[in-house]
Amino acid sequence: MEAIKSKLGKGGLLLAAMGIMSILLSFFNYNIRLLAWIDIWGDAAGWIIRILLILGGGALFYFFGREEEE
Repeated sequence: MEAIKSKLGKGGLLLAAMGIMSILLSFFNYNIRLLAWIDIWGDAAGWIIRILLILGGGALFYFFGREEEE
């Protein structure tokens, strides 16, 4: 079970990092190839998806990415 929690934490960190990178690159009119679909629904929906990536990834990292203290 600990291996799954660790992978969820790392995946959450990856999601949050991709969301932050997508925001930074959008200012220069670039995007991560994996996240190119974000702007299909318009600018407002794209920003909402980017923010949700950061919040969702941060939540996964917060809940599953930390070591359990005994």
